[in-house]
Amino acid sequence: MATPKKKGKRKVRRSVPVGVAHIQATFNNTIITITDPDGNTLA
Repeated sequence: MATPKKKGKRKVRRSVPVGVAHIQATFNNTIITITDPDGNTLA
């Protein structure tokens, strides 16, 4: 019989009223990172 799969931790949703968008653009790629004012990555 198969063993049951373990469930991972659930993500905690935080409401951040202010954010900063960091944009890094190169010739073939664009990276956008959304952070809170402390620099912690959100998305």
